Amino acid sequence: MANRQFHLSWFLSQGYGPKGWRGQWPGSDVARWMMPDLFLDLARGMERACFDYMIIEDSSMVPYQYKGSHDTYLQYAASTPKLDPAVLVTHLAQVTKHLGLIPTLSTSEYPPFLLARLVNTLDHTTEGRVGWNCVTSSNDGAAQNYGHDTQYPHEERYDRAEEFADLVTKLWDAWEPDAVVLDPKTPMFADGSKVHAVNHEGKYFKCRGPLNAPRSPQGRPVICQAGGSPRGQLFASRWADTIITDASNVAEMKQYRADVRARAAAAGRNPDHVKVLFLAQPLVDTTMEAARERRRLAREDANGHLDMQLSTMSRLTNIDFSQFALDEPLPELFTNGHKSSLAKWIGKTPREVALAQSTKAGIDFTGTVDHVAGMMQDIMEEVGGDGFLFFNGTFDRRYIIEICDGLVPELQRRGLTRTEYTHKTFKENLMAF
Repeated sequence: MANRQFHLSWFLSQGYGPKGWRGQWPGSDVARWMMPDLFLDLARGMERACFDYMIIEDSSMVPYQYKGSHDTYLQYAASTPKLDPAVLVTHLAQVTKHLGLIPTLSTSEYPPFLLARLVNTLDHTTEGRVGWNCVTSSNDGAAQNYGHDTQYPHEERYDRAEEFADLVTKLWDAWEPDAVVLDPKTPMFADGSKVHAVNHEGKYFKCRGPLNAPRSPQGRPVICQAGGSPRGQLFASRWADTIITDASNVAEMKQYRADVRARAAAAGRNPDHVKVLFLAQPLVDTTMEAARERRRLAREDANGHLDMQLSTMSRLTNIDFSQFALDEPLPELFTNGHKSSLAKWIGKTPREVALAQSTKAGIDFTGTVDHVAGMMQDIMEEVGGDGFLFFNGTFDRRYIIEICDGLVPELQRRGLTRTEYTHKTFKENLMAF
């Protein structure tokens, strides 16, 4: 029996910002990190390897939660600086023909009409290859950059996001597929009877509509979500075409996917139309020993810079982790930020959590391409689908080659991932299996 294929994507963690500037292979253009060159190389590599999509993480603040100061974040380029992901999409689109491109655009920071228009425009200009990573912002620092004192409470953020997604999709659907006639003789550019006002009046938003642009190639571009909390998962199972998540073992992966599929079915959706992709940070080399040594060096570096990991934890939760002793278990804590992250940390020591953060210590994908591909094959057979989301916050050109021209060809040789794109649009390729 042929292996069931799974999907591959790439999470551009730390967003459109400086990458391997402290690494051994930083390249000759570190000072030009704001130019898209490294990301264009990544996109080309991903398309060679027939990845489904690249998702570009984002946030719009210089964090200051750790020790009440932005110094640590700026010292390490941790979570800052970041340039706008929507601008990067336009560059990536020009060097690729099939790769899906997903900017992160927050429901807390965009007005719905502006976001619907931006994504519709990107979908037109890429001929149907764009998605929307639909997020709710959790950090008060970002809220303060947009004229608010704090973010909405966690549950209400999702209530607001529900209405936001509803309005955005209504705007995308406001032009019927055949509304544009383009008949110069009549003359008739678009048939007004097939373009509809939205007239949305809800608890949070009011919008007349329609969008002042025709329906885009995908109609509704791909929606991506990363719901970790129960409320987040409920939101994701209603709206998302692909869900990205992390899991520390196979049992967790299996449980999460089963939960999401059950929720999607309960919402009247086909569970097969929700692709769940799990974070993985593969590290491959020509021998097991070489790969393990590189992993050891990465852990050693993380241990030497625990303040970098603790600052990230502080940013995610709005809790200053410098106040806790490194080797004493964390007390019960409350956050209006990333609840699912914090829940996993309670009872562990800050040092343990920081080291786990630095290596995303879940499943350890370290070794030769044959070894790592075999692990991925076994895990996907056990979990049932739907694929992996590769990430590396400090990647360099060497890493791109190792994954796109080393690991993935081995997955392809085993019949596990696609060797060609069979459809024109991103959504069609995503739903192909």
